[in-house]
Amino acid sequence: MTQENMSSPDPDAETENDTLVSPRPGSEAVNAGRGSGRKSDSRTVIESRNLDVYYGNDQALQNIDIAIPQNQVTAMIGPSGCGKSTFLRCINRMNDLIDSCRVDGDLFFEGKNVYDDDVDPVSLRRHIGMVFQAPNPFPKSIYDNVAYGLKVQGKTENVDEKVEQALKGAALWDEVKNRLDESGLELSGGQQQRLCIARAIAVDPEVILMDEPASALDPVATSQIEDLIDDLAEEYTVIIVTHNMQQAARISDKTAVFLTGGELVEFDDTQKIFENPQSQRVEDYITGKFG
Repeated sequence: MTQENMSSPDPDAETENDTLVSPRPGSEAVNAGRGSGRKSDSRTVIESRNLDVYYGNDQALQNIDIAIPQNQVTAMIGPSGCGKSTFLRCINRMNDLIDSCRVDGDLFFEGKNVYDDDVDPVSLRRHIGMVFQAPNPFPKSIYDNVAYGLKVQGKTENVDEKVEQALKGAALWDEVKNRLDESGLELSGGQQQRLCIARAIAVDPEVILMDEPASALDPVATSQIEDLIDDLAEEYTVIIVTHNMQQAARISDKTAVFLTGGELVEFDDTQKIFENPQSQRVEDYITGKFG
C-alpha cells in the first residue's frame, strides 16, 4: 500500500468565490457514525494471508491480507467486479459451490484455516451466518423460517424462546408476534430481510456476513437495517459488502477498499479511510474520480 498521507480538506475552508468547499463523500456520515463508541482494540476473528481466488483462468482476488476484528462492523467497498463479494463468500466457503472456483492462500476463523481438509463447510456455516442481497425467506411461516436452522441442527429445546429472541434481535418481534403462523413471503421487503437476519442469528453464529443487504430496499427499510446492524455488532462480528459509500461511513468501524483487479488497496478505521486515505487510488475512488 502507498504510505503517502493525503491531507484532508479543512471543513472551514472557503473557495475564492466564498462558497464552502463540498464535503468529501461520506465525511458527514463518518462524523455521525453509529459505531463510534465501540472498542477499537478487539481481537482478530477473521484473517486472510496471501489469499488468491480464481474462477477458471480469471483471477478475482490477488494476495489479500486482512485481519477483521471481533464485535465490530467491517465494510467492504469498491466498484463492481473488484472481488469484495468473492472475498465475503470465501469466509464461509460459499465459493465451494462454484465448480470453477479455486482458492489459494490461507483464511483463518478463530485461528483455524477454514480451507484445511478437516473443516466441514456445513459446520463452518453454523458459526458464520450469511444474509444475501435479495431477501430470501423460505415459503414457510414466519415461525418456521426462524426455527428452521435450529431444527436442522437438532436444537429442539426452548425453540419458542429462541425464535422470539431472534425476532427481537432482528427488531421484528413487535411487528410479527401475532402473525407467526403467516407466511414469511407475505411480509414487506424490509421485513423479509429482517426475517432472514433473524433466521441467521437464531442459531447463534459468531460472525454475520451481509452482501449488500439493503440494496433492494426503500430508504425507510434501509435505515432500519442500518440501525439493526449497529445493534448486532454488540453481539456479533459483522462484515458487510456495500456499493454505498455513505452507508459504509455511517455504519462501519473498519473499511476495506477493493479496487479493479481484485486488490485490497487499503484497510483501516473508517474515519481514516474517508477523511485521510493513504493511497491515492483510494482518494480518487472516494472522491468520485473513477468507479
